[in-house]
Amino acid sequence: MSIPVWTALPTATLRVDAGFRLDDVDADATPGFEGDKATGKAELASRRKVLSDLQERLYAESRAGEAEDGVLLVLQAMDTAGKGGIIRHVVGGVDPQGIELAAFKAPTAEERAHDFLWRIEKRLPRPGFIGVFDRSHYEDVLIARVHALTDASEIERRYDAIVEFERTVVASGIRLIKVMLHISPDEQKKRLMERLERPDKHWKYNPGDVDERLRWPDYMAAYQTAIERTATPDAPWYVVPANSKWYARLVVQELLIAALEDIDPRWPAADFDVEAEKKRLAAS
Repeated sequence: MSIPVWTALPTATLRVDAGFRLDDVDADATPGFEGDKATGKAELASRRKVLSDLQERLYAESRAGEAEDGVLLVLQAMDTAGKGGIIRHVVGGVDPQGIELAAFKAPTAEERAHDFLWRIEKRLPRPGFIGVFDRSHYEDVLIARVHALTDASEIERRYDAIVEFERTVVASGIRLIKVMLHISPDEQKKRLMERLERPDKHWKYNPGDVDERLRWPDYMAAYQTAIERTATPDAPWYVVPANSKWYARLVVQELLIAALEDIDPRWPAADFDVEAEKKRLAAS
């Protein structure tokens, strides 16, 4: 079976441009990929080797003290949209030594005493690493807006603060990949029901998820505004239809590959005499 090629890469088809409307995104669609679930999974496995090689080169540069650049994957989504699956099936396919994962929950008392970006800045990836944010600073203009956790003027300030912060992040050499995994409310209901019907999934179920579902229109409006206000040429948003988990994973893998290819990491040269070491080893 031949693996289908992308008819259009997600770096182009899923990048948010002027006039973007979240309401127009079909969560069931698989833009740019002409294949079914089986062929998508085969493509994911095949391209995982490419991702792994690029990531290993990047990490090798960090170990040699030669790395200057890094990657930051920001994952935002409604509950059950598949962030965990992306981390396991895409990011989990590379050397974990070169990964820095941060899962942002409700801020602590210490974190609330600082600006909302304080705790985010502390978790930015080092040169030579891939950082992954499972939720991020965007919670401070999403849930904070939907639940009115702060006043409107502060939310407004945060949009501009995020743009400036991300401009600084990108200028430091970090390739920033901002992904919204977009599922439909019907698909979320199905996934939540599966968690209730399977005892091995009960630990993942949160009764509060049903309460949040009732605010779906408010969350979509908050996402629309956040995406509009913070999508820039250097830090674009990618909105990924995520009803098909295999497709969302494939897209994020391609976005990571593209970022790493842009960095173009190289194997560090040996800082010792290779031939002399071969002789020493042979004689040992």
